[in-house]
Order: sequence, then structure tokens, then C-alpha cells
Amino acid sequence: MAETLIKVDLDQSPYDNENVHNRWHSDIPMATWVNPGDDFILETYDWTGGYIKNNDSADDVRDVDLTTVHFLTGPVGVHTAEPGDLLVVELLDIGAKQESMWGFNGFFSKKNGGGFLTDHFPEAQKSIWDIKGMFTSSRHVPGVNYAGLIHPGLIGCLPDPKLLAEWNKRETGLIATEPDRVPPLANAPFAPTAHMGKMKGAARDKAAAEGARTVPPREHGGNCDIKDLSRGSKIFFPVYVKGAGLSVGDLHFSQGDGEITFCGAIEMAGWVHMKVTVIKGGMATYGIKNPIFKPSPITPHYNDYLIFEGISVDEHGKQHYLDVNVAYRQACLNAIEYLKKFGYSGAQAYSILGTAPVQGHISGVVDIPNSCATLWLPTQIFDFDINPSSAGPVVQKFKSMGMPLSRDK
Repeated sequence: MAETLIKVDLDQSPYDNENVHNRWHSDIPMATWVNPGDDFILETYDWTGGYIKNNDSADDVRDVDLTTVHFLTGPVGVHTAEPGDLLVVELLDIGAKQESMWGFNGFFSKKNGGGFLTDHFPEAQKSIWDIKGMFTSSRHVPGVNYAGLIHPGLIGCLPDPKLLAEWNKRETGLIATEPDRVPPLANAPFAPTAHMGKMKGAARDKAAAEGARTVPPREHGGNCDIKDLSRGSKIFFPVYVKGAGLSVGDLHFSQGDGEITFCGAIEMAGWVHMKVTVIKGGMATYGIKNPIFKPSPITPHYNDYLIFEGISVDEHGKQHYLDVNVAYRQACLNAIEYLKKFGYSGAQAYSILGTAPVQGHISGVVDIPNSCATLWLPTQIFDFDINPSSAGPVVQKFKSMGMPLSRDK
């Protein structure tokens, strides 16, 4: 049985756990060390550190301080790993903590983070999902039941000082182009809520002022939200510091491609069983700048889809040039409007797209002026037939309280 190297107590603040951090910085000390070939287990908080509760109010989603996230377990140092190597991480198993067999999905207020469709869903809402073995369902979003594809939304290695400085330069530069934008274009370093693991004193304060926020994916991996990084996946991470400094968190029970709701998949606390090895000099040998991975051989077996198309023309009729972001947004909006015809609210439909194993595809990027993106919605997750027919949609009479909504203060 693999050893659990780092444990988390869900009744304890993550700030009181020195084996947890919420910023990226090259000076964060390793929480523990392993050897190449070792396999081990790391426990994790949910990405908010337990702030979101299993209840029927969205006040917590509205009020959460997003400068605190994500809480990550690690860093784990790997002996012999040096800059320029590749750290090979095999995800052997992933699960929810036994005392927390539930997860949450939500939409942040536009004033506090927003999301992919924040102009259409500008206020905080939440859905709670019960984990029942390999399946999940929600009292807030009826009529669906689907198999989970559990994965870490966030996993990566520590940056070196040069890479960290580059991140901060380009992201603060982007912010400066529109400093008053809501939500902001990026998230600058913010020392007051930084948790720097074992760091103390002046060194901690300096690193906290420089530490990169964990919100976006970057060259080292990070918050990529790739749903196929599940049991059996193998990831090849660039190594930038001695020991690599592997951290993991933001576990998801299930997620649609794009994590479009931002708060975003079915978020949960849990554990990851992994194995690490090292490829010496692998970055140069394989020309690797960003991580590459082999997907899980275990995926939910859904083989019947409705595919919704979107193009680079926004909901106001404005033409954009080969804009895949606009195209995928239109595919999502088209799917939401379709599901509303069966009795779902727009929010419930949006939550389904964020949590179910939907597929997002880029279908065309060369046919000017429109890119084409598609959203593949598995029909078998529904308790009723959602296929179009000459009889028209059958409106479901759901017995549900709907999704809690909390107005901006």
C-alpha cells in the first residue's frame, strides 16, 4: 500500500498546513522528497480550501475571496531531477475523501471573477453534486446522472526565477492595457493572502509579493483543467528547479471541456496516488516547452451525442475574425437554448455543460472570416430523450428547488 506523504484535515484552515501553498515561486521549500520510481499519495483540499459548503445558498460562491485560490498540496521534490529534465508523473488512482463525498459547481458574480458566459449569468449561483460510487447527480439540476472522470484540474512544477519574472511581466503588462476591467484581464501577485508553504519571516514576505497566482495554465502546467488527465494518465512536465517541485490540487469529479462555468467542474476534496520518474535532459531531447501527456484509458462510455456548432459571430451579430473563443461561446449558448426547451433553466443548462463529460472541438480555423467550434453533448446522461423529433420537445416537470442564486451586495 502506497504511503500518504501529505494529509489534509478538512476541518483545519489550509493556511495552518505548511505542506500546502497557493502561489508559484521558486523559493517555496519542498514539503517532502521522493526518489524516482516511488509511488505515493497526496491528499488535497478543494480549490477554495473548504470555503464552499454543502447547502442551498450561493452566498459562499458570491463572497469567496478569489485571491486565496488555489490551495495546492506540495511541492514534492524528486531526487536527481534538475532543470532541463522531464518529470514523468503517472496518475495511478484518484478519489474523493471519504468524509466528503460531494462536490460543487458554481458561477461567480461578474464582479468577483465572472466566467465564460458571465454576461449572460452575471450573478452567483451554485449546484451541489452527490458522489455515489462512480456516478453523480444533483438536487439542484435534475434529470441527469453521469459517470465521473476524476482528474486534477491543477498540477505542475515550480518555476525558476527567470520564468516567474517573465510570467509577472507579461501578465501585469496585460492588466495595464485595461486596468479597470471587470473581471480583470489577469491576476497580479497579491501578498496579503499568499500562503507560501513552510516559508517564514522576511523571505516569506518577499516571495509572497512576487509569487504568481495559480489561476491560469502556463509553461509549467498549472491550472490546465484537462478532463482526460485521469486514472492511468501519464504527464511529462518540464523541470525548471532542482527537485522539480511537483504540486497538485483542484480535483474534479467530472468536467466538461473548457470548464466554462469557471467555478467550474464538480469541485471536490480528495487524494491522488501517483508515481514519478525522470527523463534526464528531456526538454531539449524532445523539444518540449509545455507539458505533454498520454490520456487515461478509462473514460465514461458515451457514444451518442448532439453536436452544437458555433462560429465567429457573436450573440449581437458582430463579425469576428477566426475567433475560436467567440465560436465556442456560441456553441455553448446554442446548447443552453436547446436544453431550455426541455424545462431546464438557463442556469441549470449552463451547469450541465460545465460538469458533464461534454467534448469541445475546434473544427475549423482557416475559412475566413469564421472559425468553427463544436460542443458535443452526450445524450445518454439524461433521464429522458433530448433528441429532436417532429413531435417537438417534451417539457419535463422537474421536482427541484432549482439552482440557488445570491444577488450582488
